[in-house]
Amino acid sequence: MNARTALVPVFLALLVVLTGCVAPIPVDDAPFPGSDSAEPTPPSPSDGESVSGETPSGDATPTPVEPRPSPWGEDPIVVGIETPAGSDRDFVPVVREATDYWEQRAERYAGYPVTYRIDPDAENPDVAVRFVENVDQCGNTTEAAGCAPLITDERQIPPSEPVPVYVKTGLSDASTVHVVKHELGHTIGLSHDDEPREVMQSHSVLYTESQVDAVDRAFPWLDADFPVYVDDAGARDPEGAREQVGHALGYYERGADGSVPENLTFRTVGSAAEADVVVRFSDTSPCGPGVASCFATTGPDPDGDGAIEYYTQLRIVIVDTETDAIGWHVGNWIAYSLGAEEEAERPEPFRDADYEERRSQWWR
Repeated sequence: MNARTALVPVFLALLVVLTGCVAPIPVDDAPFPGSDSAEPTPPSPSDGESVSGETPSGDATPTPVEPRPSPWGEDPIVVGIETPAGSDRDFVPVVREATDYWEQRAERYAGYPVTYRIDPDAENPDVAVRFVENVDQCGNTTEAAGCAPLITDERQIPPSEPVPVYVKTGLSDASTVHVVKHELGHTIGLSHDDEPREVMQSHSVLYTESQVDAVDRAFPWLDADFPVYVDDAGARDPEGAREQVGHALGYYERGADGSVPENLTFRTVGSAAEADVVVRFSDTSPCGPGVASCFATTGPDPDGDGAIEYYTQLRIVIVDTETDAIGWHVGNWIAYSLGAEEEAERPEPFRDADYEERRSQWWR
């Protein structure tokens, strides 16, 4: 291939980590979703405490494209498929969906019709769709979801080797189809500025194959080291509040009577941005009427199913609660974040605790 017709690499950025949370609304703006049993009736007058605890596929009418000769000629474009060693995933259906898309639209957008013949085992295909674990480099871009040359002239097509189209594995079927469509669009002469924009724009939100949700994992965090930030500005007794939080953290570091994962460590940090666990205090409730504490978890949703795959932060709000009950509320929501969503799964102090038990030295 001569210098005038060298391949022009292009890319589609991969944006897979999306923030999802049980309550995607900031702490101070709306109720948190944590729910639990109502606060038990105290033996003396109550303090009122309780616990709650693909891109559109439609085609806009394009600017008319002037007819032009196809650089591929009139014969069907033979498409080979290469998969990673050991992969048993069938990529033929997703490639076929992408080629069907362009067979119906290429003349409208590229100025000439195309037909494809998919032959996964072709010895000398015209185009080789290569599914790879990582598209490490595509021009000056790293971590792309796909890469292919922009073909506008027949002289850019190698005479003795296929035109390569690289596509990242591990994406959902819908996202894989989208990337293959995008990259095949480049091979018929379309750039990132061309229609159809929903396919050819340079950045798209893509989703991975289905992953296990946090609530279904034995341990829903990436590691067992927890930076903790305690914002005691709204606490009745800031020093006492910090002491209570410390009792809850120490209880888990000692193993919580064997009912949670071992080797958990907690360390205080100076800001919420650094923390995995954030504890705040409030005179008014962001949790709903008449509740004493609530929580929210945040984390990524890379497979786009609306559920967090693992937690990146646990936010706990304590609402106008007596100081000696703070540790219990913090410990209760930590248990939830460690995988004990049901009360019966939590350490014994957090199962059906009455008013006095929540204010006792339960951590001992």
